[in-house]
This record gives sequence, structure tokens and C-alpha cells, in this order.
Amino acid sequence: MRTSKRLDRLGKGVFQRNDFRKNAYRLANKNNGLPPLLDLSLGSSDLLPPENVLEAIKKALNEPGSSAYCLHAATRPFRESVAVWCQRRFGVSIDPEREVQFLVGSQEGTAHLPLSLLDPGDVGLILNPSYPSHRGGMLLADAQIESLLLSAEKDWRPDFGSLQLSQLDQLRLILFGFPHNPTAQVGRQSWLDEAMSLGVRNQIVIAHDNPYLDLSLDGDAPALLRCEGWREWGIEFFSLSKAWSLGGFRLAFAIGAENVLTALQRVKGVVDFNQSLALQAGAIEALTNSFGWPAQILGTYRNRRDRTLKALALMGWQIPSPSMAMYLWMPLPGWAKARGWNDEVMAAELLEQTGIALTPGSGFGSGGAGWLRLALVHQADDLEAAVARMKVWWDAHS
Repeated sequence: MRTSKRLDRLGKGVFQRNDFRKNAYRLANKNNGLPPLLDLSLGSSDLLPPENVLEAIKKALNEPGSSAYCLHAATRPFRESVAVWCQRRFGVSIDPEREVQFLVGSQEGTAHLPLSLLDPGDVGLILNPSYPSHRGGMLLADAQIESLLLSAEKDWRPDFGSLQLSQLDQLRLILFGFPHNPTAQVGRQSWLDEAMSLGVRNQIVIAHDNPYLDLSLDGDAPALLRCEGWREWGIEFFSLSKAWSLGGFRLAFAIGAENVLTALQRVKGVVDFNQSLALQAGAIEALTNSFGWPAQILGTYRNRRDRTLKALALMGWQIPSPSMAMYLWMPLPGWAKARGWNDEVMAAELLEQTGIALTPGSGFGSGGAGWLRLALVHQADDLEAAVARMKVWWDAHS
């Protein structure tokens, strides 16, 4: 069957190949008695959501409207709760009618935004490495993609000052996010201030993807809502997936300039309806009565981070300590480079020999080549057991 050239540009990529290998390992495990697959490649939390949030969803499921289609107007109670949360979280007052948009996951928002703002050939900027939907959304919009290369030597700081005037004249959209996936660095508020200032001066929409806002282990996470000018040229995406462990429920929202949100809403109007009112009831409960929940789970992630780093160091793999919860960003070890392995080869070998799945960093862009991402989505004892399982293979190769 003939498919679109647009789909060809999206490609299949590292993630699909990684998923294929995981499925192949599961099948082999059934027949050969291999160790069970331990999937540390996805940032899908193993922690349960707050009990009161689940109870709010259960209760609302019995309401007659819970199974009906939900148009934008019906999301008003949710948007009002977002406005209260925003005032409490940032001390920023927003208009729930004009400055808030419900989303079916923040990834949906970042992928649809370029379709609402860019014509074919328009220029958008992303970071390299970056979350795949940032590039994917621009490819779907037939945009010309520029990227800012991040590096460990510069602490993964985006050098917006390196953009030439000729580049700024062409840019229509800058899309990025801190705390940063995949490098697990929290980032600094000054980086967002610099980007937003560029946006205001050059009439560029600044889109900040912020699903990890409340998962900073070291320092305060930056936010676009703290920057001057976001009401004119900014939009920020937030999610309940990570901090409230509601990933599968697909509950998120955007806060931003009215004209930007209106454009995004028009695209969403022909693509999807919103989530069930029952799920929105859970989101309202989370933002309102479980406001402090994210702070309660940070200790769990800190313990997982510290114990896993220690176990890896004892094995001989020195990993930079991440300032953001949920991930380790792991450099390819010297012995693997000496064998001619890249990050995808190492991930494939590790999976085949030990049953432990990591994410090759090159799946996030060329700037992630030579790195692997490990998600801290199992109990600390299981993570230490994973390292113990790795060690036999590591010792045989290093």
C-alpha cells in the first residue's frame, strides 16, 4: 500500500527497533527459560496514583455524563481547577476561559501545536537531543527543522545566544523542555528567560514542554510562566502523567497566549474530543486536594537514583548524577566504544544477553548518540538486582 511522503519522513527509528527486540526477547523467554524482561526503557511510573484521585474517578463514572462526548465548553470545571493550581504553584493568575486548554496528554499538545502555527517550509527549532514528539510534530507540519545541539561539556545548556539574526528572522516556533528528557537535567530559569526574551523581540512562539515540573531532585524546576512575555508569545505544557502517576489516563493541559491556544484548539477540534468527565474529575481532585503529592514521591525516586548509581559504580560504570527524577542518562562505557559499539548496539546486546531493556540515546536525536537512558520505574531492590544481572555480562565484556 502506498503511504504518504510525510509518513516516510517520520521514519521507523530506534524506538520501533527497540520495541521489536523487546517483543523478540519475550517470545524467546517463553521457549528458552530466559530471565524475565525487565523494561527500564519507558518512563511509565510503577507508583500508584493518590487513592483519593482514583476514588474521584470511580465515583464520577456512575454519573450519566461520564460516557458522553466532551467538547471544550464541558472542560470548564477542569480549567478552573488549573487556574487555582497555577495561582498556588506559581503565584500567577490566569483566565481559565482564554488561557487554558485541556489536552489528552502533553505529547498530544506538542505534536499538534506545529500543525496550528506552521505552514509547509516554515522554520521551527528544537533541541538535540529532544523528546521525539517535538521533531515528529514539526515533520507532520512539513516544517523545516533547525536544532540546537546540547552537550555534556556544557551541562546540556541550550545556547540560544548562538542563533544568528538571519536564523531568528526565519523562526516561527521554538519547542523545548526543562527538566529535560532524556538528559534528566532540571535546567535553569535563566535559560527560559533567554528563550522567552528572544520570542518577544523576534515574534517567535516559545513552547515549553514541562511534564516533569514537580520531579526536580536538585534545585527548583524552571517554568515559562515565570517569564515576562508568555501571555503574548508563549505556551507551556503540563501533565499529570509523571508527578501523579496517571500516565495511562492521558490528562494534561496547556497554559499560554490566547491566540496560540485558540489555534491549537482549532486543530484539536477536528482531531479529537476530550477525555471523559470522570477522568477529568480525577484530575481536578489531583490538582486540588493532592497538590502536595509530587513532593511525597521525590524521596522514592531519590532513593532509587542513589542506590542504582552506587550499584553501577561498584560494577564499574560511572554515571553522572541526574538532577531530575525518573531517569539516568548513561554514557557509553569505554570498553563498548573500543569494541566499535554505538548506543543502539549496546542496548541490543544488553537486552539479548540479560533481558534488561534500556533506551538508546540516539533515538532522541544525534545529540543523544553515545548515551543510554534508564528509567527508574521499578523498586530500588529490583533496580539493584538488575545491575547484579548486568554485572556478569559486563565483566565478560569489559
